[in-house]
Amino acid sequence: MRTRQVLIRAAAQEFDLRGYDGTSLSRISSVAGMSLGAITFHFPTKTHLADAVQQEGRAVTLAALERLAAEPVAPLRMVIDLTLELTRLMEQEPSVRSAIRLGRERPGTEAWSDAWLPMVRGLLDRAYEDGQLRTDALPADVTTLVEHLTSGAEAYLRGRMGSDPAFESAVAQLKRVWHLALVGVSAEASGMPRQPEPPAGEGADQEATR
Repeated sequence: MRTRQVLIRAAAQEFDLRGYDGTSLSRISSVAGMSLGAITFHFPTKTHLADAVQQEGRAVTLAALERLAAEPVAPLRMVIDLTLELTRLMEQEPSVRSAIRLGRERPGTEAWSDAWLPMVRGLLDRAYEDGQLRTDALPADVTTLVEHLTSGAEAYLRGRMGSDPAFESAVAQLKRVWHLALVGVSAEASGMPRQPEPPAGEGADQEATR
């Protein structure tokens, strides 16, 4: 059992970095420090190993959501917390990132979002019924928003993998984006029109005299 888990972890790292087509069993055997025969004993083909990695990523995701669902919070708050937890998993769990990538690159296999979208839609239906959403903020549309936010978080992470470790975490960024989504970005719609910009230099002069 331990050998199997070591292989799944090694495969998850490789699939995450190189994708399905760019990963080979020989490369995984090198990363895992095991012979090719040890791999094929547990996973006869790369397809079998990719299936196991996707199942692992889904299991990790479902376990996290189960823990989250036990929290006594309102449905809309739960949806926000859920997206933050999904983003945390993307940051910290190679099996989750691999499950996302493999779901895109292997037609006919289960998408990672299939593990959590039903929960999101159910929560948003409840939020709508409870009056937590505006009447024109339909659950289906907010579900689409959640899909875009999580996809954006993954794209942000992948664009910065291997770069400066001091970059802003995707979770912190998503918190700010959620704030904008909840309060809106239109000053007119919020009833708080923007103040006109001061003439060039005036603002700096006034600031300096305070």
